[in-house]
Amino acid sequence: MTPENAGQEPIALAELTTMRVGGVPAHMVTATTQRDLIDAARAVWASGGEWLVIGGGSNTVASDDGFEGTVIRVATRGIEILPATVAEPGVVRVRVQAGEPWDELVVYTVGRGWSGIEALSGIPGSTGAAPVQNIGAYGQELSTSLVAIDFLDYATGEVLRLDAAALGLDYRTSVLKQGLQGIVLTVELALHDTAEERAVLGQPLGRPVGYAQLAGALGVQLGDRVAITDVRDAVLVLRASKGMVLNPDDPDTCSAGSFFTNPIVRESFARTLPSDAPRWPLEPDEPDVVMPIGSLVSGTPLDAFVALQAESAVSEHAGPVGERLVKLSAAWLIENAGIRRGFQLPGSRAAVSGKHTLAITNTGGATAEEIAQLARFVQGRVQAEFGITLQPEPVLVGITL
Repeated sequence: MTPENAGQEPIALAELTTMRVGGVPAHMVTATTQRDLIDAARAVWASGGEWLVIGGGSNTVASDDGFEGTVIRVATRGIEILPATVAEPGVVRVRVQAGEPWDELVVYTVGRGWSGIEALSGIPGSTGAAPVQNIGAYGQELSTSLVAIDFLDYATGEVLRLDAAALGLDYRTSVLKQGLQGIVLTVELALHDTAEERAVLGQPLGRPVGYAQLAGALGVQLGDRVAITDVRDAVLVLRASKGMVLNPDDPDTCSAGSFFTNPIVRESFARTLPSDAPRWPLEPDEPDVVMPIGSLVSGTPLDAFVALQAESAVSEHAGPVGERLVKLSAAWLIENAGIRRGFQLPGSRAAVSGKHTLAITNTGGATAEEIAQLARFVQGRVQAEFGITLQPEPVLVGITL
């Protein structure tokens, strides 16, 4: 399969992304089976041209100038329940095709009483995109349930099974986002089967609630366990109140979700901020081991990649080795830099969401440059006020901030 004989007329990226901006790519191929996806990707890579992978399009903001290469649309579907093992009582493993819509997967698992991703309800996009930035919300992250991925490696053209531990999963990032090129084919998850709780208590209890806002919405304490259906319902209400559930009748949902990540800084820097600035201390990680160039790195090619990239893990305000790190609230920083909900630059059709300052929305007919201009303005205000450069969360295609 090649872009030339795929038989598909390219579609504007504005029609394939939730931000609704982006021009027409030079070529496009849609793969509906894993075999087609592998064949299409290999053919595109062999041509030597630029390429871009699109799934649900919820985390991509593309230039209106179009894309000179080939867009590979991942439209593979399917959820496979893997055989149970004696060594993992109460655990259900599922293998999910990359093109499966994420929230449909959550509906599927919650409906069967399987806990582990219920707090990730309502997140738009495809399952294959989930490990790229280690999606997380309301006290849950994909990393707590992810077992492994099947990955088509760009460097070798081979299909690799990569365990979750090898992916460098951290807050909204992974080696897949930091430079390891290829395509996620499938995602394997380990979920908790609540059959025992249902038998004894008559309801499927989820994992302990780990987020204060969600606990408040549920009327419980942090650490309490409640029915996973209740968790999903509460999360959807919370996300909708922030314009984070796609709704064609609500312009505030025409966005890429949170446009900026919450900054992670050293504790001493966090102390320079106003006392009411929200902050969450992070548990220290094991120190990175950086291998000298030319030394022997065992394991897969990914092991070498992780080792050689370890030095780049230090962020702008990460500070000396050993100092505690603190996560800040990007929303608080934006609001306290003087940018309010609904803010727009004069004449622009891009706006800060009227429900949540972390989202930039397309109010109707906005251009990609209008989105970028507003993002730059927000960055500049926060930098001037607090000395912090907010980092974009979406993938930017042909756009620079």
